[in-house]
Amino acid sequence: MTREEWLRLSAILGAGTMLPMGLLAEMLPDNEIRASDFGKNFIWGTATAAYQIEGGWNADGKGESIWDHFAHTPGKIHKHQTADVAADFYHKYESDIALMKQMNIPASRFSIGWSRILPNGTGQVNQKGIDYYNRVIDTCLKNNVDPWITCYHWDLPQALEEKGGWKNRAVIGWFEEYVAICAKSFGDRVKNWMVFNEPMAFTGLGYMLGSNAPGKFGFGNFFPAVHNATMCHGVGGRTLRHLLPKTAQIGTTFSVSHTEAWKNLPKNDKARRYSDALFNRLFIEPILGMGYPVKDLPALRRLDDYILQGDEALMPFDFDFIGLQNYFRAVVKSMPIIPMLHGINVSPKKLGNPTTDMGWEIYPEGMYDIIKQFAAYPGVKNIIITENGAAFPDKLENGQIHDAARTKYIQDYLKQVLRAKKEGINVSGYFVWSFIDNFEWDSGYKPRFGIVYNDVANQNRIVKDSGKWFAEFLKK
Repeated sequence: MTREEWLRLSAILGAGTMLPMGLLAEMLPDNEIRASDFGKNFIWGTATAAYQIEGGWNADGKGESIWDHFAHTPGKIHKHQTADVAADFYHKYESDIALMKQMNIPASRFSIGWSRILPNGTGQVNQKGIDYYNRVIDTCLKNNVDPWITCYHWDLPQALEEKGGWKNRAVIGWFEEYVAICAKSFGDRVKNWMVFNEPMAFTGLGYMLGSNAPGKFGFGNFFPAVHNATMCHGVGGRTLRHLLPKTAQIGTTFSVSHTEAWKNLPKNDKARRYSDALFNRLFIEPILGMGYPVKDLPALRRLDDYILQGDEALMPFDFDFIGLQNYFRAVVKSMPIIPMLHGINVSPKKLGNPTTDMGWEIYPEGMYDIIKQFAAYPGVKNIIITENGAAFPDKLENGQIHDAARTKYIQDYLKQVLRAKKEGINVSGYFVWSFIDNFEWDSGYKPRFGIVYNDVANQNRIVKDSGKWFAEFLKK
């Protein structure tokens, strides 16, 4: 039976019939991937973020974050939704982590809510926030789920935003204080750390386009935020290394997309180089000691206005691993009227491939291509896929979610990870985004990325077929 035949059969049987996972595994084609293909030390897990799943937005002394503030501002979020409750992980963490164990998930990547432990961003520590994350970590360890912490996943305390946020160079000191508290509070049990989640996303969407928190617009906001975030890579990494010198594996994560020129035309290739420099190379190259990619994107010379003497020596940090977060490729064509890039992404509808519920093109080969691109940097020692997944319009049928498209998506992208690994690239882990349906930023609750379904109205969890497949896959 081919994969396509199996998917069609699953769809036909989907109306009220669920194949037992053991039988389903026996029916899969012999050429299907297995976890054992990746080696016994390969890291498997699922990923989440504090603001997207926790809820408890003002519980137990937590301060307001920029996303709390943004979501409570009319007109910013789809259907005026907020993450005040989200998936209620703040109260349901014990049963959710127990579910991870039942699903054979060995590692959980999650973030610390900065304003939960420092309500004002600096100064007085909220012990109840520290206690909460201690309980989450201890519950993970009790269930043999390895905790992987992301220090910053987009939720700056609003009190700091009112002082300029990522535009204010003082954020370097604020961030150092915050990371030190995390290391001292959790480093005795947490061995794997990520400094940032997707700095290009939170600076670009939050400080240039204004579509995400804190809703700032324009290059005058974007460039200082970029440089301060770059400086914080080094500060965060060195803080963790100093306080956890013998135990911590330290990384950071980037949103990346393999970039191609539309129809391979020279004018489009120039736009492709600009796009690649901005979206893939802007942050990785400074932390590798290469400086900003100004040669391939001249507009980045504006960063010189914010670089102080001595900064270039402090930007690099020798990370143990680099996290890549890939969902789609970018196909770029020239459009001179677009500022800075002089190009625009071709609509996925013109590319001839299926798309997800986010309108993102499904192009698994792009995962292989971007792994190859980052592995070519001499300073990148180890790559982990810290996010990959897809949103589809899940339909609840007789208490089940038959999401064959998501299962196929994960399988096809995993094959490209394995392809790179078999070629000798040191890619050593993969985290599905996401463990559970969550609050998807300005899109609210409409996009569903989880391998576990969450009914926002009553907080009931249902393991989707993709989650059942992943659980079975992890047993092999």
